[in-house]
Amino acid sequence: MLDRIGIAATSLCALHCILLPILLPALPLLGLSFLADHTWEHVFLIMTALLGTVALFSGFKRYHRRLYPFYILYLGVAVYWIKHDFAEEVQPFFIIVGAALMVTAHFINLKLCNSCKQCADEGCTA
Repeated sequence: MLDRIGIAATSLCALHCILLPILLPALPLLGLSFLADHTWEHVFLIMTALLGTVALFSGFKRYHRRLYPFYILYLGVAVYWIKHDFAEEVQPFFIIVGAALMVTAHFINLKLCNSCKQCADEGCTA
């Protein structure tokens, strides 16, 4: 369940960042100009990373004991975080790569948790 929420949160964050330049002129009219602030992006990214950590840790602890989903999640967060250090033309690339890595971490965690053979070998119950 948490992995699915993490996937949704990451996808919404990426969608927000990609659509922001298109919607930016309309934000003040809608009273939503705070969404264009970099601080808001970082807060949402931190919340997404925390949710991802909880989701991955749950699967790690109960089922698979694999660390690489965490590495993929944090690499995605780092790629996403540094996007403002580069030209605006390449920022969508960082958004897409960072979000894809975070979503991939959740999918891998789901796959590892739902792996019946592995659970049978380790004595887990799914």
